[in-house]
Amino acid sequence: MRLHTPRNTMTTRIFSSPLLVLATLSLAVTGLHAQEPPVDTFPGVSLGLLYEGRQLAPTIGIQPFVGDDPGGLASRAENIVARDLRYSSRFRVLDSIPASVVREQVDYALWDQINATWLVSGRIEAGSGGRSTLVLEVHDVVYREVVQTGRFPLPEPSDPDFRMAVHLASDAVVQWVFDEPGIAATRIVFARRMDDGSQDLWVVDSDGENLRRLTMERPDEDGYAINMSPAWSPDGTRVAYTSYRTGMPRIYELEVATGRVRSVPTIRGGDYITPRYHPDGERLFFAVNGGGRSGIYSYNIVRDCCFENLTEGRFEDLSPVFSPDGRQLVFNSNRLGVGTPQIYVMPAGGGQPSLISPYLFSRPGYYTSPDWSPRGNRIAYHGRVERRGVHQILVSEVGNRSRIVQLTDEGVNEDPSWAPDGRHIVFSGERGWGRGLFIVDTQTGATRTLVSGMRARFPAWSPTLTPAVVDGG
Repeated sequence: MRLHTPRNTMTTRIFSSPLLVLATLSLAVTGLHAQEPPVDTFPGVSLGLLYEGRQLAPTIGIQPFVGDDPGGLASRAENIVARDLRYSSRFRVLDSIPASVVREQVDYALWDQINATWLVSGRIEAGSGGRSTLVLEVHDVVYREVVQTGRFPLPEPSDPDFRMAVHLASDAVVQWVFDEPGIAATRIVFARRMDDGSQDLWVVDSDGENLRRLTMERPDEDGYAINMSPAWSPDGTRVAYTSYRTGMPRIYELEVATGRVRSVPTIRGGDYITPRYHPDGERLFFAVNGGGRSGIYSYNIVRDCCFENLTEGRFEDLSPVFSPDGRQLVFNSNRLGVGTPQIYVMPAGGGQPSLISPYLFSRPGYYTSPDWSPRGNRIAYHGRVERRGVHQILVSEVGNRSRIVQLTDEGVNEDPSWAPDGRHIVFSGERGWGRGLFIVDTQTGATRTLVSGMRARFPAWSPTLTPAVVDGG
């Protein structure tokens, strides 16, 4: 497939919405001691607004899908694809198509007249047993040719995974045009606090549909469980999380397709919290706090063995997250002794951590809940520059402490998690009208609401789900 820059995006540029940038004034700070901090080596913080020029997204048209489906299956699939492509932030989707443009055989000249650069056409082919196939074609209007055709099996329309199967087709369009992953065929798991005080894990598709509960644990008739800090396995089939189901915070793993739960054993006292998977999918890394000493530990959940500790000390190291290549680890810690957490990066095998959050001795700020971009070049976290104020979503460029971008500036914003495309972030937020989950495009700052009207925390974005995972196979 040939990739090219469409003709109407070569010279047209627009300004994105302003993103707040925290410009640090020195390089990495390592091995700092709270007792005698060398003030001149701490990075200072200055604030400014950065306006970045962005190429105008190419325009894509969607020709009405066709098919012999009296139940309106073609129209339903078309609407899902249209919204997915809009949410991808890659295209400007034409909202209205003149009837004169729609013809059985694609007339590229007509689509060019309404400024379409790309065109998606689709049809539904009926199959046996209530199953059907969605056939998609992507057309390059500029070069007047079909660049890719794909066939995507669909379950019955009543199947809960019908929408996810169509999402897979939408992601294929993004992959064909940009050679990068989409975000439609993904889910987001999060902790939801209910009115009775319980807090279970829920999951929702990336477009806000198919909201459902994953856990419902009640220790006894009068009690309730608190479940929090979920994390997806790299293959999207399991979720690790912290639960107070026994009264103490412990690590558990849920097999999503079957609901089977298993636990990480305890080798010492303390709170077992903030689990995350190693990129190998076998080892879980988590914090154990209490008993006068705390640290980051690992356990091979697949082999059900082999505890190891990576850090240990009087300070609290939390929320370990690996870089995509598994060579580095980011976490938050209060090891500076100032009572507020900071963000650190260290080699995966251990060693001296480097401070990456914007620390200033007189204004230490508050930074926590890091997440590493799938592209490996950025780390998101939430925090505040001053001791007071509300939390916002920040992004640091790995290896470049002179650039820290603030993505949000409205309300309270916490717990960022990257999408598989390394472009979008989901986070929990609170606005004047209530609480919910939000998704921000890190390139433009555009934000949309994922779920609203609920106390949602600790969202975690799944990897791209394969057909086997979608079907529960």
